Amino acid sequence: MATYGFDKDKTINIGGGGGFFRGVGALALGFLLVIFVFSGVAKVPAGHVGVLTLFGEVDKAHYLGEGIHWVNPFKVNNVMSVRTQEIKESASVPSSEGLVMALDTSLLFRVRADKAAELYQSVGPGYIAVVIEPTLRTAIREATSSHPANALYTGEREKVAQEIYVALARELGKRGIEVESILLRDIQLPAALKAAIELKQQAEQESLAMSFRLQKEKQEADRKRIEAEGIRDFQKTVSAGISPELLTWKGIEATEKLADSKNAKIVIIGNTKNGLPLVLTPQ
Repeated sequence: MATYGFDKDKTINIGGGGGFFRGVGALALGFLLVIFVFSGVAKVPAGHVGVLTLFGEVDKAHYLGEGIHWVNPFKVNNVMSVRTQEIKESASVPSSEGLVMALDTSLLFRVRADKAAELYQSVGPGYIAVVIEPTLRTAIREATSSHPANALYTGEREKVAQEIYVALARELGKRGIEVESILLRDIQLPAALKAAIELKQQAEQESLAMSFRLQKEKQEADRKRIEAEGIRDFQKTVSAGISPELLTWKGIEATEKLADSKNAKIVIIGNTKNGLPLVLTPQ
């Protein structure tokens, strides 16, 4: 303990003040250490990745997966989603005839985790507005302009969607964006064209129905013709085997059976046509 004497009877003690300042310094150092430790903890939510930057420089070699990570406290963690996302686009698009149609489209896509840092560096967090939406509009117009309007209203609709998908996959794939599917939700054609297409489809359905009925009638006519031919062939076969002698013999057999029966009857003998007796049953 240091003492300074200015008077034999009076002394000044400064040892207690030094201990106070040392305690405050230690507390401040501990507080700064805690802040430093917690500033190095990076949290990445489920379905996301973390892109690290150090004083503006992007670390393209590494990215953070889901969970808690310890990183350089001077690095900034920029979180980007790698989940499936949807963009809905409603636009007026041209057809090959120059007609304008209203088309509602949905694009399903996701960012590849291994390309997230490159996408963040080259485009930034606003990549949807900067890259995806303009590319989607361009792909839709290019696909529809090479097809007639009724193609989007009939069976070629899937073909148009496939062309849009291929164009998007080619362009967005370069940016590390994976296209999952393209959906044509709704198509609004000009009223006159829509009515004409519906009339055409109705006429085609009626034509198919008529063809079905004609085919059915033809099958019925064929059935009747085959039945008539069978009856004719049967009659020819039977007629060829029947002779006058056979008929006479069958008549004699029938007469004998009738004569032997117990029923009351009158038999007239001497029929001039075939010599067979006439059998009359009295009432």
